[in-house]
Amino acid sequence: NFYFHDTPAGAEASAIIYSLAQTAKLNNLSVFKYLQAVLLYMPDYVHEPEGMEELMPWSDKMKKLCAIDTKATIEDKGGNPKISR
Repeated sequence: NFYFHDTPAGAEASAIIYSLAQTAKLNNLSVFKYLQAVLLYMPDYVHEPEGMEELMPWSDKMKKLCAIDTKATIEDKGGNPKISR
């Protein structure tokens, strides 16, 4: 999959995404829902690095929001996963 990367930085960025996706799978999460939640809520934690733990695939919040075996997730008005603080 790395054949089409033009730079080492691009390959490293893809490796990070692939690692997150595989870790989400191992924690029985929907990869799509997990990545959507991370991309939506990561900017909220820029100045709170200790809060990033909530966005890890093994956190209770991510398991509740993005679990594969649940039929519905808690969503905001836009249909995005909602994290309550």
